Amino acid sequence: MFKTTSLSAFIVVAAAAATFAFPTLAADDLPKLKVTSAAGSVTYDRDQLEKMGMVSIKTTTPWNEGVIDFEGVPLEKLLKEAGATGETATVTALNDYSVDIPTSDFSEFGTILAIKRNGEYMPVDDQGPFFVMYPFDSNPVLQGQPYHGRAVWQVKEISVE
Repeated sequence: MFKTTSLSAFIVVAAAAATFAFPTLAADDLPKLKVTSAAGSVTYDRDQLEKMGMVSIKTTTPWNEGVIDFEGVPLEKLLKEAGATGETATVTALNDYSVDIPTSDFSEFGTILAIKRNGEYMPVDDQGPFFVMYPFDSNPVLQGQPYHGRAVWQVKEISVE
Protein backbone atom coordinates (compact mmCIF):
# COMPACT_ATOMS: atom_id res chain seq x y z
CA MET A 1 0.00 0.00 0.00
CA PHE A 2 1.36 3.42 -0.96
CA LYS A 3 1.65 6.04 1.74
CA THR A 4 2.86 9.59 1.23
CA THR A 5 5.65 10.60 3.55
CA SER A 6 6.47 14.09 2.37
CA LEU A 7 4.97 16.95 0.46
CA SER A 8 7.32 16.42 -2.48
CA ALA A 9 6.34 12.75 -2.70
CA PHE A 10 2.69 13.74 -2.57
CA ILE A 11 3.10 16.26 -5.36
CA VAL A 12 4.70 13.61 -7.59
CA VAL A 13 1.84 11.19 -6.87
CA ALA A 14 -0.78 13.91 -7.40
CA ALA A 15 0.78 14.91 -10.70
CA ALA A 16 0.84 11.29 -11.84
CA ALA A 17 -2.80 10.82 -10.83
CA ALA A 18 -3.78 14.01 -12.65
CA THR A 19 -2.31 12.71 -15.91
CA PHE A 20 -4.01 9.31 -15.66
CA ALA A 21 -6.37 9.45 -18.67
CA PHE A 22 -9.88 8.01 -18.81
CA PRO A 23 -12.32 7.93 -21.69
CA THR A 24 -15.47 10.08 -21.55
CA LEU A 25 -18.21 8.00 -19.97
CA ALA A 26 -21.99 8.23 -20.16
CA ALA A 27 -23.78 8.66 -16.82
CA ASP A 28 -24.81 4.97 -16.82
CA ASP A 29 -21.20 3.93 -17.36
CA LEU A 30 -19.74 5.96 -14.49
CA PRO A 31 -17.68 4.02 -12.01
CA LYS A 32 -19.54 3.01 -8.91
CA LEU A 33 -18.33 3.23 -5.34
CA LYS A 34 -17.70 -0.01 -3.49
CA VAL A 35 -17.70 0.05 0.33
CA THR A 36 -16.36 -3.05 2.04
CA SER A 37 -16.09 -4.01 5.69
CA ALA A 38 -16.52 -6.97 8.00
CA ALA A 39 -20.27 -6.51 7.44
CA GLY A 40 -19.86 -7.23 3.72
CA SER A 41 -19.72 -5.21 0.53
CA VAL A 42 -22.12 -2.60 -0.84
CA THR A 43 -21.92 -0.81 -4.18
CA TYR A 44 -23.44 2.63 -4.76
CA ASP A 45 -24.00 4.59 -7.93
CA ARG A 46 -24.00 8.38 -8.00
CA ASP A 47 -27.80 8.66 -7.70
CA GLN A 48 -27.86 6.43 -4.63
CA LEU A 49 -25.13 8.52 -2.99
CA GLU A 50 -27.00 11.76 -3.70
CA LYS A 51 -30.18 10.36 -2.17
CA MET A 52 -28.33 9.89 1.14
CA GLY A 53 -28.30 13.67 1.50
CA MET A 54 -25.59 16.03 0.36
CA VAL A 55 -23.79 18.82 2.18
CA SER A 56 -21.48 21.54 0.91
CA ILE A 57 -17.87 22.41 1.75
CA LYS A 58 -16.52 25.69 0.42
CA THR A 59 -12.72 25.62 0.55
CA THR A 60 -9.51 26.23 -1.31
CA THR A 61 -7.39 23.25 -2.34
CA PRO A 62 -3.85 22.81 -3.65
CA TRP A 63 -5.32 21.46 -6.92
CA ASN A 64 -7.93 24.06 -7.86
CA GLU A 65 -8.00 27.84 -8.34
CA GLY A 66 -9.89 29.93 -5.77
CA VAL A 67 -12.60 28.85 -3.38
CA ILE A 68 -14.45 25.78 -4.62
CA ASP A 69 -17.92 24.61 -3.56
CA PHE A 70 -17.81 20.83 -3.17
CA GLU A 71 -21.08 18.96 -2.60
CA GLY A 72 -21.23 15.41 -1.40
CA VAL A 73 -22.22 12.84 1.17
CA PRO A 74 -20.72 13.11 4.66
CA LEU A 75 -18.38 10.12 4.89
CA GLU A 76 -19.55 9.39 8.42
CA LYS A 77 -23.12 9.03 7.08
CA LEU A 78 -22.00 6.92 4.11
CA LEU A 79 -20.18 4.42 6.32
CA LYS A 80 -23.16 4.21 8.67
CA GLU A 81 -25.49 3.59 5.72
CA ALA A 82 -23.15 0.83 4.47
CA GLY A 83 -22.90 -0.72 7.96
CA ALA A 84 -19.13 -0.26 7.77
CA THR A 85 -17.48 0.23 11.15
CA GLY A 86 -13.83 0.37 12.05
CA GLU A 87 -10.97 2.68 12.85
CA THR A 88 -9.39 2.91 9.40
CA ALA A 89 -10.80 3.50 5.93
CA THR A 90 -8.53 2.58 3.04
CA VAL A 91 -9.59 4.76 0.13
CA THR A 92 -8.55 3.56 -3.33
CA ALA A 93 -8.64 5.55 -6.58
CA LEU A 94 -9.26 4.30 -10.11
CA ASN A 95 -5.49 4.29 -10.74
CA ASP A 96 -5.00 2.15 -7.58
CA TYR A 97 -3.49 4.98 -5.50
CA SER A 98 -4.63 4.33 -1.94
CA VAL A 99 -4.29 5.88 1.46
CA ASP A 100 -5.42 4.96 4.96
CA ILE A 101 -7.65 7.52 6.68
CA PRO A 102 -8.67 7.33 10.33
CA THR A 103 -12.47 7.14 10.34
CA SER A 104 -12.41 9.64 13.21
CA ASP A 105 -11.52 12.29 10.57
CA PHE A 106 -15.01 11.93 9.14
CA SER A 107 -16.81 13.09 12.28
CA GLU A 108 -14.07 15.38 13.57
CA PHE A 109 -13.69 17.43 10.38
CA GLY A 110 -16.93 16.78 8.49
CA THR A 111 -15.10 15.11 5.61
CA ILE A 112 -17.29 14.36 2.59
CA LEU A 113 -17.23 12.22 -0.51
CA ALA A 114 -17.69 15.02 -3.03
CA ILE A 115 -19.80 14.35 -6.10
CA LYS A 116 -20.10 17.92 -7.43
CA ARG A 117 -17.67 20.81 -7.80
CA ASN A 118 -19.21 24.28 -8.20
CA GLY A 119 -22.60 22.73 -8.95
CA GLU A 120 -21.35 20.37 -11.69
CA TYR A 121 -20.64 16.66 -11.57
CA MET A 122 -16.90 16.04 -11.65
CA PRO A 123 -15.85 14.08 -14.74
CA VAL A 124 -13.62 11.06 -14.32
CA ASP A 125 -10.80 12.80 -16.17
CA ASP A 126 -10.95 15.78 -13.78
CA GLN A 127 -10.93 14.43 -10.20
CA GLY A 128 -14.31 12.69 -10.44
CA PRO A 129 -16.57 11.03 -10.10
CA PHE A 130 -15.91 10.94 -6.33
CA PHE A 131 -13.39 12.97 -4.30
CA VAL A 132 -12.65 12.74 -0.56
CA MET A 133 -12.78 16.38 0.53
CA TYR A 134 -11.81 18.06 3.78
CA PRO A 135 -12.85 21.60 4.70
CA PHE A 136 -9.21 22.72 4.46
CA ASP A 137 -9.97 26.38 5.22
CA SER A 138 -11.93 25.61 8.40
CA ASN A 139 -9.00 24.50 10.54
CA PRO A 140 -5.26 25.33 10.30
CA VAL A 141 -4.35 21.71 11.08
CA LEU A 142 -5.91 20.69 7.73
CA GLN A 143 -3.66 23.02 5.72
CA GLY A 144 -1.01 20.44 4.85
CA GLN A 145 0.03 16.84 5.34
CA PRO A 146 -1.29 14.33 6.13
CA TYR A 147 -4.70 15.79 5.20
CA HIS A 148 -3.84 16.85 1.64
CA GLY A 149 -2.64 13.30 1.01
CA ARG A 150 -5.94 11.92 2.32
CA ALA A 151 -7.96 13.93 -0.21
CA VAL A 152 -8.19 11.15 -2.79
CA TRP A 153 -9.90 11.82 -6.12
CA GLN A 154 -11.29 9.33 -8.64
CA VAL A 155 -12.35 7.17 -5.69
CA LYS A 156 -13.54 3.67 -6.57
CA GLU A 157 -13.48 1.88 -3.22
CA ILE A 158 -13.52 2.44 0.51
CA SER A 159 -12.53 -0.51 2.67
CA VAL A 160 -13.11 -0.16 6.42
CA GLU A 161 -11.30 -2.15 9.12
